[in-house]
Amino acid sequence: MKYVDGFLLAVPKKKLQAYRRMAAKAGKVWRQYGALDYKECVGDDLKVKMGISFPRQMKLKGGETVVFSYIVYKSRAHRDAINKKVMRDPRFKDMCDPKDMPFDVKRMCYGGFNVLVDA
Repeated sequence: MKYVDGFLLAVPKKKLQAYRRMAAKAGKVWRQYGALDYKECVGDDLKVKMGISFPRQMKLKGGETVVFSYIVYKSRAHRDAINKKVMRDPRFKDMCDPKDMPFDVKRMCYGGFNVLVDA
């Protein structure tokens, strides 16, 4: 059964292009090590009438938007093996300077998920 890592981030709109460049590099690294899919999605239709909107959940500040991201793997073991390689890769380490991140890492939501339905 496939496995997915999911991320939810608050990104300042003025840093969105810097985030896009970082994410494009990261996607290449994950795919090189075997991730099946890598997506970075920026908020568009976020004024929902039911449930809790992403902006409300993320407590967005003025000038921020939501980025929803996910990486797909063959299994959790596959994810663990790939992430171990990614974390050792110097390209990834170069992107992770806490003083130069285009988003607030402390507000990042992250989790690993078993795929329940794959239609």
